[in-house]
Amino acid sequence: MKLRRMLKYTKFNKPPSRRTSRPAGNFDWIKSPDIKKRVVKLASDLNLEWLKTSQIYCIRSSNSKTRARARIWGLSRIWQKTLSLKPAYIIEVISERFDNLGHKEQDEILLHELVHIPRNFSGSLLPHIRRGKGSFYDKVESLFNKYLEQESRRVEE
Repeated sequence: MKLRRMLKYTKFNKPPSRRTSRPAGNFDWIKSPDIKKRVVKLASDLNLEWLKTSQIYCIRSSNSKTRARARIWGLSRIWQKTLSLKPAYIIEVISERFDNLGHKEQDEILLHELVHIPRNFSGSLLPHIRRGKGSFYDKVESLFNKYLEQESRRVEE
């Protein structure tokens, strides 16, 4: 009897949630030279000199179930050592969520992904939550404001 009362107030007694999902389709990755050009432009315009843009690859994916608009992938140290490769990063944009955004919103998302790359360009990724000086989001916001200032100067000229 006591067990039934306890189960009444726990998750074991709740009906399973009905989660709708999209039908499974073909997941596609396609090289994206247009995104690569924008990443190179952002890195050069904002003087992000630690970014080795030749080792940053950009792809566009489709039919993904993720809620993200873009993500970044790093080549970890163990893969670098085992395969004798240099550090590299892949920026993946999710076409269903990224392509319908405005140009500035897209650039802000790309800049957000670039800020995940540490200054030593080691293949690792910086998390959103960091201790110590400067938060992740403050850095993204300051770089994006700098980008907006440069864009407004270009329009005036």
